[in-house]
Amino acid sequence: MATIVGQGDYKYEIIENWAKLPDGWSFKEVAAVGVDRNDNVYCFTRGEHPVIVFDRDGNFLRSWGEGQYPRAHGVHMGPDDSIYLTDDGGHFVRKCRLEDGKVLLEIGVPGKPAPYLSGEPFNRCTHTALSPKGEIYVSDGYGNARVHKFSPDGKLLMSWGEPGSDRGQFNLVHNICADADGWVYVADRENHRVQVFDGNGKYETQWNNLHRPCGLYMEYTRRPVCYIGELSVNRLNANLGPRVSIVDNQGELLSRIGDPFAGTAPTSFIGPHGLAVDSRGDLYVAEVCWTLWPGLFPDQPRPDNLRTIQKYQRVH
Repeated sequence: MATIVGQGDYKYEIIENWAKLPDGWSFKEVAAVGVDRNDNVYCFTRGEHPVIVFDRDGNFLRSWGEGQYPRAHGVHMGPDDSIYLTDDGGHFVRKCRLEDGKVLLEIGVPGKPAPYLSGEPFNRCTHTALSPKGEIYVSDGYGNARVHKFSPDGKLLMSWGEPGSDRGQFNLVHNICADADGWVYVADRENHRVQVFDGNGKYETQWNNLHRPCGLYMEYTRRPVCYIGELSVNRLNANLGPRVSIVDNQGELLSRIGDPFAGTAPTSFIGPHGLAVDSRGDLYVAEVCWTLWPGLFPDQPRPDNLRTIQKYQRVH
């Protein structure tokens, strides 16, 4: 019997064991996920095969990037059959060709971070987004409290943000999206909010009533719906377990998926870190379960084959 989650116009059937890995392969964990115009799914992993590609039915297509990505973190799909990969362990962003991972643009010097909280790019950058003009926004990140704006060819144009909790300040700027009107949405994770800016970093508003917003996904349209992956503090936080919230472009809740506690049940999450939606409205959620398990379940060994990517098929 199908398991249905969500509310209103955003209900989903859970497709368990969706991704079919080759024998002997492991994701370790999937940090981020993206979908191309053919609904092929790109999993950016922290295992031996950094980018693993599946069709929409979960059949393995190919992999690439072996040995080139120290710690996968963010995925953004470009409009020109490209993918932007953000590696926080390597302190760089790469624009790559979808077919084989050929690097088309690199921002940052791999293995050479900027000084901690210097405001200079990058110190453990986390994610990328594109403006309507093709400018590149980078959230930066674990070792900075900044958003950087680059030209399409990778020249730094400006930066904004500093440590703190006031408007325009950040406490772990973890993810970033931009819409077709040019607004920029920033997951300010440890301040428990999403801040909204114009394209030049002017603060506009913020969405509250969130809990450690971690993953963000928006379709590139005007007034888009936003999918937000939220983390818990620990497994004992009833009603504040990890979850996925779906909100309109004013931040008003439309639907929510997740149980009150972290767990491995199909309806539960451990760490929803990356999100993507395909052309049919199906939702893919990448979870950093390997990283978060010891903190959530310190007395339990990690299970074999810990789920780290799940598909939610939209019910129309």
